[in-house]
Amino acid sequence: MSAPDYDVFATQCPSRETLELVTSRWGTLTLAALAAGDTARFGELRRQIDGISDKMLSQTLKQLVAGGLVSRVEHDSLPQHVEYALTDAGRTVATSVIALVQSIYRTQPTLR
Repeated sequence: MSAPDYDVFATQCPSRETLELVTSRWGTLTLAALAAGDTARFGELRRQIDGISDKMLSQTLKQLVAGGLVSRVEHDSLPQHVEYALTDAGRTVATSVIALVQSIYRTQPTLR
């Protein structure tokens, strides 16, 4: 079976939805935050991503999990907790996201 053809410029292309998520403010910041370590809990991500609400982080994580970029693992310990981590595909995308962020840093005007 050959790989499907993708065309991000086509309205119905599934890659467009992933592009929108990855390049959204919260998608970009969540991927970058997860790239900083092996796993992270919800509260750790919320504290790291300044300004994100619980609702927005929850929605973003659900979308990233559904898109195959993030894995979600529930631990049955007491108290129960959930950990998030980048998948292999997520690591690939996060690498590009971080390169974009670093490019933005390099091109920002110097603050006086």
